[in-house]
Amino acid sequence: MPATDAFWHIANFFAPALVLGGLAATATRWLWRRDLAGVAVIRLWLWAGAAAALVSMAGLVLFGHDGKMLTYGAMVVASAGALWWRGFHRPRQ
Repeated sequence: MPATDAFWHIANFFAPALVLGGLAATATRWLWRRDLAGVAVIRLWLWAGAAAALVSMAGLVLFGHDGKMLTYGAMVVASAGALWWRGFHRPRQ
């Protein structure tokens, strides 16, 4: 496989995770704009996108191929958990 084909194959594998992370971060920031005033959208996007990408890779390993609906559902749950952790979780002092 040529390098360009490998690049596009990997980019298309991670595209749903990054798009989901971006949409979820933007919607979260828009819905809870007062509570998340001190948190940058790009930081929320990175956390949500990374969580979704990890779940996508785990789904690939677990099922042997990508595109399973269970994996996509788990990506949504992982993104929501990452957004909650980064945006709303306040450590005890």
